[in-house]
Amino acid sequence: MSTVVSYLPGVTPTPSGVEAEIQRVFERQRETAIRLRTSTAQERIAKIKRLHDAVMAHRTAIHEAAYKDFKKPPAEVDLAEVLPVISEAKHAMRALKGWMKPKGVWPTSLTVGLKSWIQYEPKGRCLIISPWNYNVNLCFSPLVSCIAAGNTAILKPSEMTPHLSALMAKIVKDIFPEDEVALFEGDVAVSTALLDLPFDHIFFTGSPAVGKVVMAAAAKHLTSVTLELGGKSPTIIDETADLKLAARTLMWGKYTNNGQTCIAPDYVYAHASIKDAFIKECVAVIEENYGRSAKEQMGSPYLARVVNERHTKRINGLLTDARARGARILCGGEAVESECFIQPTLLDNIPADAKIQSEEIFGPLLPIIAYTDLDRVIDEINAQPKPLALYIWSKTEGNIEKVLKRTSAGGTCINHCVVQYAHGNLPFGGVNNSGIGSAHGIFGFKAFSHERAVVRTRFMMARVLFPPYTDFKAKMLNIMLKTQ
Repeated sequence: MSTVVSYLPGVTPTPSGVEAEIQRVFERQRETAIRLRTSTAQERIAKIKRLHDAVMAHRTAIHEAAYKDFKKPPAEVDLAEVLPVISEAKHAMRALKGWMKPKGVWPTSLTVGLKSWIQYEPKGRCLIISPWNYNVNLCFSPLVSCIAAGNTAILKPSEMTPHLSALMAKIVKDIFPEDEVALFEGDVAVSTALLDLPFDHIFFTGSPAVGKVVMAAAAKHLTSVTLELGGKSPTIIDETADLKLAARTLMWGKYTNNGQTCIAPDYVYAHASIKDAFIKECVAVIEENYGRSAKEQMGSPYLARVVNERHTKRINGLLTDARARGARILCGGEAVESECFIQPTLLDNIPADAKIQSEEIFGPLLPIIAYTDLDRVIDEINAQPKPLALYIWSKTEGNIEKVLKRTSAGGTCINHCVVQYAHGNLPFGGVNNSGIGSAHGIFGFKAFSHERAVVRTRFMMARVLFPPYTDFKAKMLNIMLKTQ
């Protein structure tokens, strides 16, 4: 059965012990990875089905673990943890046979007489590192793609949600042998030991800062990577937007998981002519969803906590800094760090030098910035690192097209937010600072596959250009150069 290495809170394992166990499992997966190159669709689907069934069987336990870790509402756990894994698994099971089929390629004018195709082969031994905010989803969904492509996997969930991590360890141990899928719990020492190994592919979800560390480690072995990172995702609300719908949708997208979502709106540009009306709608939605006062919101069963006190202090530090520099609190603004609680908070009048303007918030604070010139907004967005998501609310096609054509982002929603993640037929990923590569559906399958180019001779045309290079062959080359 799969290996699970657990360590007591506050106890740092000896590096040699960690490294020895990781090395043992990694070596065990070598022969398995080679064997799995010839695995059939049926064999891979059977493994995915085991994962699917195990997640469904542990649904209530996942609810309970997520609540223990940061009081996550069961409905949010279903929506953002369980459902994406189940959807990814079902999609892969339905489509895998088609994904695995070699894809024929038409010959070019230079390759007449050759039969060519792309053959998808497993990359081999893969490492999946998942973050705390959606630990189950962001570990098991890539695992579906990894298995679909025919690989072995070592999983490293975040230690910051220990109850979820322990439950995931149990699930993996129960359904997979360690030479196929293994899970290691632990802190940075475990991650470091894993990143020292020459994996064939690494799939990492987390911050851009840690993504750079992962990429540097991968570079030592020329390991391919998929990096799902983050950044400051902007939202634009123009003067023609449906304000009620925009407010309801954005408050859902922002405050699900209490803002601890990589594709959550990070800040909003609202046209000056509708800004006050938009804010009024947002405040009404927050009060309807979570309560009017800090006391009511702290007791709300629908609002998750910040994951731990350290992150609560960081977010409250952004709020305190913004206030000290003259920002205005439109609603919310209270924090109880010992309870990992910060109110859903809207702010405006934020000076450019405030930390909240440059740091990813990853919490329940939402700056709202008035604008009158869309071109200037686009310039400001382009002056920042490319975001993982960009949202625009508008009924004006010209504004929508201008934003789409003149900005760059991992993904975009028009008159919606966050749902691009749920679309299994779209690639999900970032660009530059917000990520490298794509996940979900066939894009996840390809991320864990090598697209092998295969050419087979039907009749040999190229031999007319073999040495010796006669005048006739020189004339043939001239003709080819002119007719390409």
